[in-house]
Amino acid sequence: MVAARRSFKGRLPLAAMARLRDLLADTEGEARFSLEFDQDVLQVPFAELRVDAELPLICQRSLQRFLQPVSLVQRFGLIRGSDGGIEAEDVEASLLPDYEVLQLADDGLLRPAELVEDELILAVPLVPVQPGSESVERDWPVTAEEEVRTNPFAALAALKKT
Repeated sequence: MVAARRSFKGRLPLAAMARLRDLLADTEGEARFSLEFDQDVLQVPFAELRVDAELPLICQRSLQRFLQPVSLVQRFGLIRGSDGGIEAEDVEASLLPDYEVLQLADDGLLRPAELVEDELILAVPLVPVQPGSESVERDWPVTAEEEVRTNPFAALAALKKT
């Protein structure tokens, strides 16, 4: 694919991504992707992945479903586990800084569906919050009973009185 400078475009339903499914509110929708193979000026083979999707998530502030837009571009430097005696770590160190390392299987095959799913999993926020949702940070009045109960010196004050 690299030598022929091939490119692919496709759509994957979110329901087909088993590992991503558990992070989503539901599996409605799809991910659109393109994958291009080429070599850079240093003759390093790479694959450039572009993914656009809207992930259905649950807002942790409002507990409402919302769509998180995801649009990403990732360039992967393609390396094999053992290329003619050259260690994978040496090849990885020689990659340009804007490359992510993608170590291919021994058969040299790349599975686009798995790659798209991996990148979408990484794009899911740790705590999903819908943009524009109201923060719950409010001052709640503390009752006198709660203040006495939580005061660590209240017990000492009671002993002092007796």
